[in-house]
Amino acid sequence: MDQTVDQTTAPPADRERRPGGTITDEGIARLRARIGIPEPHTAPPQYRRPNVDAFRNVARCYGDDNPLWCDEDYATASVWGGPIAPPPLVGGDTLVGEDEVTSIPDDLRAVMKGDPLRGVHAFYSAASREWWAPLRPGLRVFRRNALVGVHDKASEFAGRAVHEWGGQVFMDENGTPLSGQYRDMVRTERRKARERGKYAKIEPARYTDEEIAEIEAAYDAEVAARRGAEPRYWEDVRVGDEVGPMVKGPLRVTDMVCWHVGMGMGLYGVAPLRLALTNRRRIPSFYYRDDLNIPDVQQRVHWDPELARRAGNPTTYDYGRMRETWLIHLCTDWMGDDAWLWKLSCQFRKFNYVGDTQWLRATVVKHYLADGGRPAVDLELSATNQRGELTTPGTATILLPSREHGAVRLPDPPGGTGSLQNTLDAIVEQFR
Repeated sequence: MDQTVDQTTAPPADRERRPGGTITDEGIARLRARIGIPEPHTAPPQYRRPNVDAFRNVARCYGDDNPLWCDEDYATASVWGGPIAPPPLVGGDTLVGEDEVTSIPDDLRAVMKGDPLRGVHAFYSAASREWWAPLRPGLRVFRRNALVGVHDKASEFAGRAVHEWGGQVFMDENGTPLSGQYRDMVRTERRKARERGKYAKIEPARYTDEEIAEIEAAYDAEVAARRGAEPRYWEDVRVGDEVGPMVKGPLRVTDMVCWHVGMGMGLYGVAPLRLALTNRRRIPSFYYRDDLNIPDVQQRVHWDPELARRAGNPTTYDYGRMRETWLIHLCTDWMGDDAWLWKLSCQFRKFNYVGDTQWLRATVVKHYLADGGRPAVDLELSATNQRGELTTPGTATILLPSREHGAVRLPDPPGGTGSLQNTLDAIVEQFR
């Protein structure tokens, strides 16, 4: 595995003082004892009853203005009969989902206490998502969160590594299972990770007028390339068909500000002013003192070049979730309104620095009838930067309308439709 996005939250000074953690068989066994045990999420949802305004703001924050998400007249004329949420909203760590489980039972507190791999480096390495039904405006959403898989593997980057898969499953207030999302945190021993540093010599991107013009031309072509209301029939797609390119960049801090406008501040509950003090008292290790002795968040590595350099990077960089939403955008623009994005997975192999441009592409690699005779295609996805480096490979499965088989039939959720616990149990079995 190549380098992944560093999600360590300890202040830089503490990282130097703290002894490096070690991956042990006993620690892995303790971690595995937690698999499938629901627990509260670290932060409340950004949207408790997401409406078309939320749909629009979330889509716009990753550059998508598809009217299917937010234009009620347009969406009412579609096969869905009204607006549906853009796929990134249905999940998104802290975007939606009120916890079904609000506390850990007393008999499980000892199992869930602390971090069995304390001091072991953590990298946000990969994400995997699946969607089973559309989210309609104005509905409450509920979620269950649990560790779903722990895989002990060798890592080219840092020797022994543990892939710690966290899962969330979602349903609406009517009891309809909506989606599942799974996040791979790779745990590596700090000393070994430091020994492999290789980013100091990366230079910030500089562009000629001609290169900017090429990027702008790709943006100009984006809306015309969107399939929209014209169905993309399964029979018209062939293995080897190419999707894209779609461009995202050059990345600016402004893009991340707009990202936060739609997505909120994420897992750590970053807040302003008095609310920031409350949050700092809740999670003091997430804060550091800047050169003026003012407390601020470690998340600042995404917009403060100096802090990013202290963390071992040449400058600020994006969030892995941003590139995931960009690949989703590539898929939904290509597939059209009548299709359904069923699954998408991607790996965050390299940093996407401020100034970098990502070119998104896909290739149809499989054309088949999926479970229940559903017409489907698999795509191989990629995001490649202006240096020609593959930063984010991925895969997607899309259900398409068919002249022979009819309209898209939504996929069945794992474990059936009984409860989120049934869904979570089925997903644990898949990861096992």
